[in-house]
Amino acid sequence: MLQQKLQQKQQLKLSPQQIQTIKLLEIPMLELEERIRQEVEENPALEISDNPMESGENDNREKEESGENDPDNDYEGSNYDEDNYLNDYKSEDDAPDYAIEAQSRQEAQREGVSYLNGETLQEHLTNQLSLRSVKPELKEVTEYVIGNIDEDGYLRRSAESMVDDYSFQTGKIIHEIFVEKAINIIKSFDPAGVAAATLEECLLLQLERKNPTPKIEKAKLIIQKSFQDLSQKRYDRIIKDLGLSEEEIKEALSEIVKLNPKPGNSWDTSMSGNSTQIIPDFIIENENGELIITLNQRAIPELNINRNFAEMLDEYTNNRNNQSKSMKEAAQFVKQKLDSAKWFIGAIKQRHDTLNSVINALVEAQKDYFMTGDETKLKPLILKDIADKTGYDVSTISRVSNSKYIQTEFGIFPVKFLFTDALQTNDGEVIATQGIKTVLEECIKNEDKKNPLTDDRLMEILIEKGFPIARRTVAKYREQLNYPVARLRKEL
Repeated sequence: MLQQKLQQKQQLKLSPQQIQTIKLLEIPMLELEERIRQEVEENPALEISDNPMESGENDNREKEESGENDPDNDYEGSNYDEDNYLNDYKSEDDAPDYAIEAQSRQEAQREGVSYLNGETLQEHLTNQLSLRSVKPELKEVTEYVIGNIDEDGYLRRSAESMVDDYSFQTGKIIHEIFVEKAINIIKSFDPAGVAAATLEECLLLQLERKNPTPKIEKAKLIIQKSFQDLSQKRYDRIIKDLGLSEEEIKEALSEIVKLNPKPGNSWDTSMSGNSTQIIPDFIIENENGELIITLNQRAIPELNINRNFAEMLDEYTNNRNNQSKSMKEAAQFVKQKLDSAKWFIGAIKQRHDTLNSVINALVEAQKDYFMTGDETKLKPLILKDIADKTGYDVSTISRVSNSKYIQTEFGIFPVKFLFTDALQTNDGEVIATQGIKTVLEECIKNEDKKNPLTDDRLMEILIEKGFPIARRTVAKYREQLNYPVARLRKEL
């Protein structure tokens, strides 16, 4: 039986502008630059000043105080009567669309990012194929095989599966031997090791390109006969099985470590636009014991309202008694763009103020660390601590912390590095877990590489230093520091 019920409930609904303000806060400086230029391209009421934001910041502050550079003064001081004239926007669909996603191709044009526009690995291999004297049928198959090579440079598909797919796509029936010939042709191309099916084969292909010295031959032997033991660093087994001395294994390993386990990846990273340098969003400098905090905005342009566009609205409003339907629609369009420009400039300023407030609170909370660079000086800190200091919501602090970096005299690191959990020592002192990780890393770096420290022994050392810690926690911190287990850290 159908029944009608009346239900009352509270629901929080964010406007499109609020959603985009939140997204602007979350993106790093590089994406913000592209976002601004995208908005300027889409909104004729918005224009870029000749001066960058950083150099013009003081001038802007003076203009704001005098009201000279206030977007409101550009058109809200006119005779425009919003309520009587356009009755605001008819619906949300008429409001400006603040699209925030930037295209990957546009991102490649940002300043401060090191991109090389060149050929991909597949194009590089195809170009080498064009220099070979290969029959048309085999050349076509080889081009197809090249298309199956992954970004690391490996050919992980079997010849049989490629035969089936090739026949299905082209309608041509070929024998498996054609695919195998094509694979062998590609293996002779640059970079060495490309088109290998396994890491073992990839390393051997690279060694075969080198002069056959005794060290190279021993390296080949180890990979061919004891690759599993090599990957597990079981050197004692290699010595026993192959009858090699410790010195001979050392010499062979010196050649193996020079090889590239991902030949295609190294090529594609530099040539297809995946290599980027980190651009810090904040710069912290120590000047005679005083920490100077700067929001990095050297590439962020200063925005203004286009005065010509604002004057158009004045013209429309001054003649509102004698306007056609098309004139009213034009006036609504102009108002919409001006509102959009005003909102965007305000959102950028709000982002600037929020970032400044949060970074100042963070630096104050971790001042000892910024003064010394000693990670053991980091204090336990969570998002709520900074939220309480700044008055912002925890989610806002989280957005500021994500995808943003700080530059200091001792390196560049992510903002979220400053947030760390707490642990109480045997003396009752509360320290940050990052400090424990620093001590743990020092233990691993200074260990005897022939007899590396196990997690149990690392736990004992940390306990001796006053850090009550479990073995599984030691293992977790070790993995977070990207150190393998003791057996895999062993060296000859």
